[in-house]
Amino acid sequence: MSKILIIDDDPSVCRHLEGHLSRQGYSVFTALTGTDGLSRFVTLAPDLVVLDAHLPDISGFTILEDLQEEDDNVRVIMTTDRHDMESAIMAMKGGAFDYLCKPISLPEFDLAVQKAISSQGVTPQGDGFVPAASPGQVKAGTIIGAGSAMQDIFKTIGMVSQNRTTVLVQGESGTGKELIARVIHHNTSPHEPYIAVNCSAVVENLLESELFGHEKGSFTGAVNKKLGKFELARGGTIFLDEISEMSVNLQAKLLRVLQEMEFERVGGHERIQVKARIIAATNQDLDKMIQEGRFREDLFYRLNIVSVFIPPLRERRGDIAPLVEYLMAKINRDLHKKLNGIAAEVLAMFMQYDWPGNVRELENLLVRAIVLAKGHVLGKEDFPDLLPGQNEEIKEIKGEGEASSLTLDRMEEAHIRKVLDDNPEKNKGEICEILGISRPTLERKLEKYGISFAR
Repeated sequence: MSKILIIDDDPSVCRHLEGHLSRQGYSVFTALTGTDGLSRFVTLAPDLVVLDAHLPDISGFTILEDLQEEDDNVRVIMTTDRHDMESAIMAMKGGAFDYLCKPISLPEFDLAVQKAISSQGVTPQGDGFVPAASPGQVKAGTIIGAGSAMQDIFKTIGMVSQNRTTVLVQGESGTGKELIARVIHHNTSPHEPYIAVNCSAVVENLLESELFGHEKGSFTGAVNKKLGKFELARGGTIFLDEISEMSVNLQAKLLRVLQEMEFERVGGHERIQVKARIIAATNQDLDKMIQEGRFREDLFYRLNIVSVFIPPLRERRGDIAPLVEYLMAKINRDLHKKLNGIAAEVLAMFMQYDWPGNVRELENLLVRAIVLAKGHVLGKEDFPDLLPGQNEEIKEIKGEGEASSLTLDRMEEAHIRKVLDDNPEKNKGEICEILGISRPTLERKLEKYGISFAR
């Protein structure tokens, strides 16, 4: 019979989980303090510990470290009533088997217990985590997400931060792919360089030199030796954004680098070892691109060692309210504003919108509203171009019926057309910035929707 120790300062939680687990045949013990929990752990040698992350006498994360020192093979499921990124990362990096948010879903809890009991070991603990911020503090590198999909991403970040595995981050434009890369870097090698390369922003014949450097005289204009991004990244991170925009020829060269973990500068013969972690990102469907012959399948497998998919904002509407709260605090700080909040009716409108530009679009909208706001609370008057106008634009395209039943493609088309109509003086680069997409992505969408735009 497996033994489970529950360490939680809430007696009702202890009684509830004890009864639930006992009915399943487990031998269950409880402790209401961290001190008592550590003592009972030594005495009982349980197979599993269910540990509250925030105890009154000792931090759950300190207890997790003590449990690891006592038995480096201990399995611990941490629980918390705080849905924050730092705690999830800290728990998984510290060696927790799983991390569950309260109120605990019993089916999710049962699955975690079953996996923990049947497992043979845990992930070893790592170093260099980001400390938890105090309540209300705005801190760079914070990812907001309380849903299960985002919590799984936080766990993955915690686990990959213990090694230098190649990571592929996928998701629509504006979902925060580079933010994920920066958080992984910060939790892995914060004192080493973080180098980002937008593969769609550099012309093909210069991208190879940009990545790998070149020797003096290797081509016309190479008047000096240049170190490439892979070399400059040293033991840090190189982030290859818009990897789908890389030419097939350069994909072959990158594949060789990933296979050999070394490269040569353009025009050089010295083999230089790759020490940096490689994180790639794309908003494109790479499986489709592989089928169309536009992306190498072997390179995909080399990049996709660990995959992180960021769900679009429309699929995690529960995060919109906390995102608004966080982003408003961040914008207030950055712009020296003192906006107190946002009207409930505006937040309700936000919840009904599908956000084709995702979090980036939400932040841009809030920045504009806060800059132009005349009061201390954002109201409908601060968002003249928000849903009502956009829904009318959508209905014009559809012709009849409710906008909510419109396909995502048609909503995206309406959004792009409205941005173009509202900004007749803007060029393509400026339109890309407003939409939060790259120039090649804009070109594809213009062609897809038959939109003529010559500026």
